[in-house]
Amino acid sequence: MRAVLLTRFGGPQALELRDDVPDPEPAPGEVRVRVGAAALNNTDVWTREGAYGSNVDEGVQTGWRREPFAFPRIQGADVVGRIDKVGEGVAASRIGERVVADPMIYTGGEPELVNTDYLGSERDGGFAELVTVPATNAHVVDSALSDAELATFPTAYATAMRMLNRVRLVAGEEVLVTGASGGVGSALVQLAGVRGATVFAVAGEAKAERVQALGARAVIGRDVTDIAEALGRQVDVVADVVGGPAFGRLLSALRPLGRYVVAGAIAGPQVDADLRTVYLNQLEVIGSSFGSHDDFAAVIELVERGAIKPLLSAVYPLSELGAAQAEFTAKGFFGKIVVTP
Repeated sequence: MRAVLLTRFGGPQALELRDDVPDPEPAPGEVRVRVGAAALNNTDVWTREGAYGSNVDEGVQTGWRREPFAFPRIQGADVVGRIDKVGEGVAASRIGERVVADPMIYTGGEPELVNTDYLGSERDGGFAELVTVPATNAHVVDSALSDAELATFPTAYATAMRMLNRVRLVAGEEVLVTGASGGVGSALVQLAGVRGATVFAVAGEAKAERVQALGARAVIGRDVTDIAEALGRQVDVVADVVGGPAFGRLLSALRPLGRYVVAGAIAGPQVDADLRTVYLNQLEVIGSSFGSHDDFAAVIELVERGAIKPLLSAVYPLSELGAAQAEFTAKGFFGKIVVTP
């Protein structure tokens, strides 16, 4: 089959297009999916660069679990396609099903989620013509959306769903979303709106109008120094995927007893804050990462209902994955970038 192999840590030159990669075979309890489309995520780029560091040395090159990484690897977590082969113990009737793959490969309870295998990281993913996943991870989807449109949902929306569940956002509350023009941020805006929350957002000026069209009541710039003043209020919840220098300002934007949840640090993982803001206002600071199987199933249900819409920015052929990643890292796009084999 054709596939793009990540051969080492490095730049786009570490990606190698091959047409002689052995077809994967489904193990017992697994299915094989002929890939229709696969979307890009930050994890693809950061893993390629080995940018996660370790718990004791930020300069060490590692994958997302901050431990040694195995090469070569086929990346690509967000997979849509049709089942073309099944392993032992899986009904042959599943062949032909159109599916979206849940990229979190774990079988135990939620504690296992914090150290789960991730499709395209700990096992080969969808930047290829074929990929295998556990049968339970292959969700049948009933939707008129294209494969490329469906591929915009898995990681970003499951991550956003997990964040909102962790922070217990409910109807009537007010939430501030950072990085609102990116994959997870735009998912947060939509999912928070579906819950009946009032959404405020942080985004660059060039993308503010599109973020507001997703349902944000107001959009403020990334460089605003007094967020509460700019919004004319403090909020119940901050959902942050940016981190970096804004961390202290985001905490100050919360009402007493407010909740802050974070699932990313694209502006930097090292942050400064006044702990008095946390304990005097009795704030909650909550960590979150990948979505659980239940979070993923909830996203698929919303997709089938048409309650959330895909934000497809661009589609590249698999042979141009390096160019797709270059556009991704430039951050000039809105929504998600997808490749097709």
